[in-house]
Amino acid sequence: MVTLGFLIALEIAARHYGMPGPIVAQAQEVVIAPKSGFLLYASMALMMVVLTWKQRLIAAGAAIGIDLIFLLVRWATDTKVTEGHPFGNGALWVILGCAVIAVTRRTGQERVLLLKGVGLGLLLVTGRKTGDAWLLITSKARPTVLDQYVATADHALGNPSWLVGQIVRATGPIGAHFLDAIYTQLPVAAVAVTVYQLRKVAVERRFPGHHLVRTFLVIGLLGPGIYMIFPVVGPIFAYGADGGHWALANLWPDTPPPIGTPHHMTFDEITPRNCMPSLHTAWATAIFIHSRKGPRILQFAGAFWLIATLGATLGFGYHYGADIIAGVVFTLTIEAALRSLDRGWDRSGIQLVAYGTAVFAALLVSYRYLSVEMAEHPWVFGPLLILATASVIYGYVRTTRLWEPKAAPAQQPEPQPELV
Repeated sequence: MVTLGFLIALEIAARHYGMPGPIVAQAQEVVIAPKSGFLLYASMALMMVVLTWKQRLIAAGAAIGIDLIFLLVRWATDTKVTEGHPFGNGALWVILGCAVIAVTRRTGQERVLLLKGVGLGLLLVTGRKTGDAWLLITSKARPTVLDQYVATADHALGNPSWLVGQIVRATGPIGAHFLDAIYTQLPVAAVAVTVYQLRKVAVERRFPGHHLVRTFLVIGLLGPGIYMIFPVVGPIFAYGADGGHWALANLWPDTPPPIGTPHHMTFDEITPRNCMPSLHTAWATAIFIHSRKGPRILQFAGAFWLIATLGATLGFGYHYGADIIAGVVFTLTIEAALRSLDRGWDRSGIQLVAYGTAVFAALLVSYRYLSVEMAEHPWVFGPLLILATASVIYGYVRTTRLWEPKAAPAQQPEPQPELV
């Protein structure tokens, strides 16, 4: 009910600014070409963790068949797909069809399980639409941005966005296209990890207490609230060509901004204020954490996706280094809270969440009020920022290891009397 109320409120807010909200935007994709067909099929894959293999094959075949019908109808009516993907409607139809089957053909625990699967799939696509609505709201509700403060504070970290931006540009279109694919298909990576985590649901007929989708959802719900408190557009907009005449100067990625007295700066009503913290970094960090208990190939993929996402967020000029470390602290704090909620709150969980929250708040306050001092004394504040982030990482690893169930010691056979 809380999630539904939040979606309705967001729908009303988006309508206030003349745009469809997450509910209407998702409903439209029942018929029109979806923004991301890959995301819809990934969502269907999540839903199918509650189905048997036979049911999965039927669902996948039905989705593909429906998409082929849509393609034929668009071809017959000469309907051009100018935005989004020409496939994905079938996957959404199958998800909604399973919801109807759950209500009309299932009872008891089987109905609940299938509805949970449908809800899991819809959460992924609705989360994407929710994020789009939030981005619109931030651009309309926050006319001024704090990029000058963050860019100044980023001198303490060596202006990593400028450095990585030059590296990515040097790789040419191949490197840029590769990182762009990693950046945009982050939800697909999340689905791969989640499907592994939920692989036993169809057999055990129940969901585990904690999995990656829960963390993804909470990050997506809380992150945009920080955008409203700390609006930042990113270096490629505030200091690059993409900012047009709103940019302070066209410096990114060739020349780091000079150290001066930062001020609030007015920006357009189109560009999202979605930098602080970096939610792409937050989500990639969550994927990395949840992939640690998987097979070696999944662990490798989780580490690779995190590194590549960091390269894309910095190399495309979407984020400053300060956003990145804030995103890591943000995720670890949320993950600690959700794990504590699942296992029961205790002293160690409360301390870890409180510490992570305090460090995250301290980062935001320092970026806003100590940015000049940070830029003038990088050899002091740079290590302090890294140390603060590392302390949260260390606290998370140390605490969660204590939460892991201890393996029972192997019983030694009792000595038997020898025959004489």
